[in-house]
Amino acid sequence: MEPFETYQTPLSSRYASKEMSYLFSSAHRFKTWRELWLNLAIAEKELGLPICDEALEQMKANLDLTPEQFDIAAEEEKKRRHDVMAHVHTFGQVAPAAAGIIHLGATSCYVTDNADLIFLRTGLGYLLKSLAVLISRLSAFAVQYRELPTLGFTHFQPAQLTTVGKRATLWIQDLLWDLRNIKRARDDLGFRGVKGTTGTQASFLALFDGNHDKVEKLDKLVTKLSGFEYAYPVTSQTYSRKIDIDVLTPLASLGATAHKIATDLRLLANLKEVEEPFESTQIGSSAMAYKRNPMRSERVCSLSRHLMVLHQNALMTCSVQWFERTLDDSANRRVTLPEAFLTADIVLSTLRNVSEGLVVYPKVIARRISQELPFMATENLIMAIVKKGGDRQEAHEKIRVS
Repeated sequence: MEPFETYQTPLSSRYASKEMSYLFSSAHRFKTWRELWLNLAIAEKELGLPICDEALEQMKANLDLTPEQFDIAAEEEKKRRHDVMAHVHTFGQVAPAAAGIIHLGATSCYVTDNADLIFLRTGLGYLLKSLAVLISRLSAFAVQYRELPTLGFTHFQPAQLTTVGKRATLWIQDLLWDLRNIKRARDDLGFRGVKGTTGTQASFLALFDGNHDKVEKLDKLVTKLSGFEYAYPVTSQTYSRKIDIDVLTPLASLGATAHKIATDLRLLANLKEVEEPFESTQIGSSAMAYKRNPMRSERVCSLSRHLMVLHQNALMTCSVQWFERTLDDSANRRVTLPEAFLTADIVLSTLRNVSEGLVVYPKVIARRISQELPFMATENLIMAIVKKGGDRQEAHEKIRVS
């Protein structure tokens, strides 16, 4: 069956960056599992378990899966109805010296949860880079138009003057808060580590004949080998699903910021004061040839709503985890976590594209100011009346009813 004969998510097939799409791909996921199994074996050998050098060398040489290995894993999963064990056996076929020690002492969440934490941290790093570029682009725009007066709006009704650049600083400030929040979420992420089936490390205590110090060293060593500074001191079978809330909350907040920016741009496009880039060959409407629709800003609004909604999944999943874990988190997280990052990635890349080509129409802006200037002057008139000894409320009322 050809790819176009099955459903493809537009998040990856149309919009997302290659690096973010690869981060959550099957190839990267299962390679990361193999790296985690290798890290566990290295640490177990260092602490005295009988694991030969050949086993480690074979594992190191086969971290990337071939298409044939994906087929084998799929057949194994059909037979075993367990994705992790399917990949344990598939890895063992290409690393036969390690077949008997792969996943030694571990539970499925050793690879699934630790891999997810790696993906979350890496994905947040990608978003921070993209967000920093967007802030830089909008900052340049704000500086360029810092002195260009424009009519301000409250309630989308004419208010007092601001400048085009000053308005952009409102967007930038919100994005800077998003940058802070996403960085905080990334820096707070820890590692699940090696905790066993219910978080007691019982299987590893058995492997090391009750030597608690060795189990602690194993946890720290695997954590270090996997690129983390610390592991969560307490877990159940999984890491706490509150971590997913902590990660998706700043992404949802970013979605709110992006929606506000894109909505402002859509309204400005209607006023014909500021427009997003419009290519020379771009078609706005199949029927109305004159249309210049702000379709990129509309896409940002559309996807930002999706990003904000995904946060609810993390809240609900965390709330329904029974005791040490239930599996009803699994299918939801397989969808929610990648979609949140792919969506945030697309929102930022689209806003970056828009910000790099914003078109400002000073004459249109000036014409609108001139139309509203008599009304805007009334505030200054009120202040002048009060300075001359008049009553502020009386002046306000006379202007209001005139």
